[in-house]
Amino acid sequence: MYRFLAPLARPATYSRWLHLVSPAAVASVWLFISPDTPWMPMVMAVPVGLLPAMRLAEGIQGQLLLTPWERGRPDATISVAPATTWADRWRTVLWLEVRFLLAIPAMFATVWLPATSVDLVLTAFGNGPSNDWLVRGVEPHWWYALLAPLPVLVLFGLITVGGTMAVAAAGWLLGPTATERMTVLEARTEQLLERNRIARELHDSIGHALTVAVVQAGAARAANDPAFTERALAAIEETGREALDDLERVLRVLRESGTPVGGRPTLVEADRLLDSARGSGAKVDAEVSGALDLVPAPVSREGYRILQESLTNALRHAGSVPVRVRISVVDGWLELEVVNPLTGSSSVSGGGTGLRGIRERAALLGGKAKTGPYDGEWRVHASLPLEHIR
Repeated sequence: MYRFLAPLARPATYSRWLHLVSPAAVASVWLFISPDTPWMPMVMAVPVGLLPAMRLAEGIQGQLLLTPWERGRPDATISVAPATTWADRWRTVLWLEVRFLLAIPAMFATVWLPATSVDLVLTAFGNGPSNDWLVRGVEPHWWYALLAPLPVLVLFGLITVGGTMAVAAAGWLLGPTATERMTVLEARTEQLLERNRIARELHDSIGHALTVAVVQAGAARAANDPAFTERALAAIEETGREALDDLERVLRVLRESGTPVGGRPTLVEADRLLDSARGSGAKVDAEVSGALDLVPAPVSREGYRILQESLTNALRHAGSVPVRVRISVVDGWLELEVVNPLTGSSSVSGGGTGLRGIRERAALLGGKAKTGPYDGEWRVHASLPLEHIR
């Protein structure tokens, strides 16, 4: 019983009811003007439906009244966009015709079924045969009052079925085209890629800053040297400020759609990463060859993050060990390599978030990255192409 009465408690049932009977208002006005041509509104729907803006208007109305929970969603079953092709226009025309066809029984039921309930009540307590339309000539009986709710229940049943049919027809005739679905899919893909990029940015930048701070603080406490402690605090302060700048850039992207990424650090600023690693106790031997300032910005930004994550891993897992950094621009490729000795605590699996982020960054640019142990050392090697980025 609850399953049959549940639609009565849904707001969508009543908004769909309004949507079903609204075309009847247009037909009623026309019948008042020309009662001999009741079919004329359906004929007039053809030129009106061919207007591009009509599809937009019907889509807005359909979302508001038929599927209100989908309003504003990019994957809504009813599209909110003007017609761009003749196929869309003719689908809109067919939709208007369907609306008129559904409106006829809906309006009839809305007017006459409640009237029937009233007729049954009046007949039950009347003094003679009824003159009303469905109970004409029926002798009065008190139990007719018990039948009065039935027409109302039939009304709600018809409205529920009609609303379901309207939703199905709207999804078929006003739903997004294949091109619109592809556009939505591409937008969702871009959104997911942007979220992954932001997650990598936060992981690499904030992870690096925290690693440097922890290593510096531990070294200062172990050294018990005021001068070293002062240098460590200065390094922690500088790294923290850089991390705050990176965090602000990422938050700006989250707050403002379409924010340019030109403010993100590039390999031209690699010295600050190397100095930060040296300040944390690592013995960094860096060799740079080629013009880093001529590297395309997307490649340079991703190369910076790969270098940052590689140095962070070296500090986190190996501690104060010699680290070799080789950066070269040659034959249309950016080659980046970071190598450090393996220690008892530096064995890490190849499935970590940071290492996976390195490989993802390289893959997005059409390059490749290898991470893992090699000849007693831990090596990160990334090759990023330059040509197709320009």
